[in-house]
Amino acid sequence: MKLTEFLLAELDREVERSRRALAEVPEGRYDWKPHEKSMIFGYLANMVATIPSWLAMQVTQGELDVAPAEGSNMEQKSLDTSAALIEALDKSAAGARSALEKTTDEHLLTPWKLLARGQVVMEAPRYEFIQDTINHWAHHRGQMTVYLRLMGAKVPAIYGPSADDSEFR
Repeated sequence: MKLTEFLLAELDREVERSRRALAEVPEGRYDWKPHEKSMIFGYLANMVATIPSWLAMQVTQGELDVAPAEGSNMEQKSLDTSAALIEALDKSAAGARSALEKTTDEHLLTPWKLLARGQVVMEAPRYEFIQDTINHWAHHRGQMTVYLRLMGAKVPAIYGPSADDSEFR
């Protein structure tokens, strides 16, 4: 199996799992957080919806500076409904799918860099960063489902049944 095929299949599975979780986001809870040190729920849900865009960036760009000296120009919209979050997921997943479909396994073996203030923090083949990003996405989705439980919202079946959803897909 080619790397591109493997990553596309993984993307498809994780998009559907994320869609089920985002469908349960309650409105009006954007600023909620379970603890003073926790990130706010809306920011977390937005990340779950948009992390696939990171995959496209890892295919099409050579590096990312997560803490540029001149300050970040990344903007995150406040998406506070399930519909808006699922729309953002579909858009970011379409971009990731397109980038992966247009690339080659040879390109995925080339180095990609993560920088902070212009200094290389990590350098590895693109496919490793992509796989780590998919794992990071699953982590934040899991974190989001804990928030859903604490808010009294339904927790969907993701990798197996939940107390609220016995339909395992």
